Amino acid sequence: MHRYRTHTCGDLRRSDVGTHAALSGWIHNRRDHGGVLFIDLRDHYGITQVVVRPDTGFQYEVSHLHKETVVRFEGNVIPREEENINPKMATGEVELDVSSYEVLGPCEALPFSIFPEEEAPEETRLRYRYLDLRKNRLHRNIVLRSQVIHSLRRRMYERGFLEFQTPILTSSSPEGARDYLVPSRLHPGKFYALPQAPQQFKQLVMIAGFDKYFQIAPCFRDEDARADRCPGEFYQLDIEMSFATQDDIFGVVEGVLHETFREFSGRTVTEPPFPRIPYSEAILRYGTDKPDLRIPLEIVDTTSLFSDSGFRAFATAVERGAVVRALRVPSIADKPRSFFDRLIEYAQSIGSKGLAYLVWNTEAVKGPIAKFLDEGRLGKLQQECGAQTGDVVFFVCAAEKEAARIAGEVRLKLGNDLDLIEADTYRFCWIVDYPMFELDPENGKIEFSHNPFSMPQGGMEALESMDPLDVLAYQYDIVCNGVELSSGAIRNHRPEIMYKAFEIAGYDREIVDTKFPALINAFHFGAPPHGGLAPGIDRIVMLLAGEQNLREVIAFPMNQRAQDLMMNAPSEVTDEQLRELFVRVVPPID
Repeated sequence: MHRYRTHTCGDLRRSDVGTHAALSGWIHNRRDHGGVLFIDLRDHYGITQVVVRPDTGFQYEVSHLHKETVVRFEGNVIPREEENINPKMATGEVELDVSSYEVLGPCEALPFSIFPEEEAPEETRLRYRYLDLRKNRLHRNIVLRSQVIHSLRRRMYERGFLEFQTPILTSSSPEGARDYLVPSRLHPGKFYALPQAPQQFKQLVMIAGFDKYFQIAPCFRDEDARADRCPGEFYQLDIEMSFATQDDIFGVVEGVLHETFREFSGRTVTEPPFPRIPYSEAILRYGTDKPDLRIPLEIVDTTSLFSDSGFRAFATAVERGAVVRALRVPSIADKPRSFFDRLIEYAQSIGSKGLAYLVWNTEAVKGPIAKFLDEGRLGKLQQECGAQTGDVVFFVCAAEKEAARIAGEVRLKLGNDLDLIEADTYRFCWIVDYPMFELDPENGKIEFSHNPFSMPQGGMEALESMDPLDVLAYQYDIVCNGVELSSGAIRNHRPEIMYKAFEIAGYDREIVDTKFPALINAFHFGAPPHGGLAPGIDRIVMLLAGEQNLREVIAFPMNQRAQDLMMNAPSEVTDEQLRELFVRVVPPID
């Protein structure tokens, strides 16, 4: 017999009745029924009920073991009495009649209950993450993560991709976030950087002649936490293809994600080809480039209808360059005044000066601004917004970017509050045609809007002849249920075009040569057209698990302050370690 177990706690069935078995696991729960002690024994695979009878001579000792003690039980497999069968458990028809036991791992008092699962402060959960991971929901999420990664790998290999590992210690480069820096002992005063992404390396893999690359890649960015982004590190399905158009890349990614989401959910998944929405259209219709298409509400531009109107608050703002965005919500005209007041308060809380609205009811058009608009304008507004009897149209007036943001957030709130979000569905889309450049709002200078390695649509001719703010790039995002899974692009593989693009963004040739030496040099030696993207593993699993926070699908996440409370990281190091690295710690400047 095996030293610890003949079966797992998820194995035993009615067919095993009459056999001798040994199980090892954690004491999940215990119950004393009329002198007979019942224990639910749990391991990674499931739960089996074990029975400790008074005549064993050790029932008292077992009854006083703490929950989560690791125990080995040995005995005979017997059938449960008919009334005690538990159809919710795979092992629910049998139990182990114990003849001996051994404590393998004693357990002290727990900082929080594993069963029943107890809500605990996040700090406590992260400090004792190994205990938190024993909880069924979190344990299931981490198993799901492993299964999803395995599935993604299999699907990539099936499509002819090869997996490569790219360096972790590399050079710092301006890719939009702060680097994690690693001092070099052998080269005093110089630093490695942990990769924000394998961007340059995967392009170099293409230039090296490998046709299709992928990697479950770790990425490191020193940035603040939020619900869909953990500080420190994250993982992505990094993909790159040579001699590939945007359509080629979309075809691969749509197939992989559609199949994966179908495999791990019983929900409806958007069928390929996924909808493609130009960036400018996404901002106008949804107020964001991460639209949740499960919400059947769209934003409309009604700026021209308020220009020179009797509603002077909007008309004056429009004269000064503001825009008006309208959002029609069907069949809510009968909502009480308190509903509208709360929505106005919400709009003000996110930066709006207010939230105007019109109500189309059976008698007339009503609402706070109706008296300022003549019948002709009201008719045009009804036509532009598609309003019908019973509908309400909300209006936001602000600078263009602010109006989009506010209207987009109001759209999300209405979708949630009115239960308009399509259930049991994963709605995918591509956001395409991103602008190559944008203005820095602080200094008014032109900068890259998305990915500096992207090929501009129109190539060199566009960069030389067009207003930079009008140049579009072969850049794209893939979005699911309002969550951005990945950004990607067809790469700029021509050195003269790359130099020109960086020049427009304020970087001269010397900076390009210094910051991207391997990439720009490689472009001179026969670089194929190539492109790719990198869907986030953490976000994919978060969506499939139905979680709202990435920390619920990561085994050992940091807290929001980028601290690992369990391992006490970051931590101080010794003076000797610092001397070896030629580093001195100086106090922060107040």
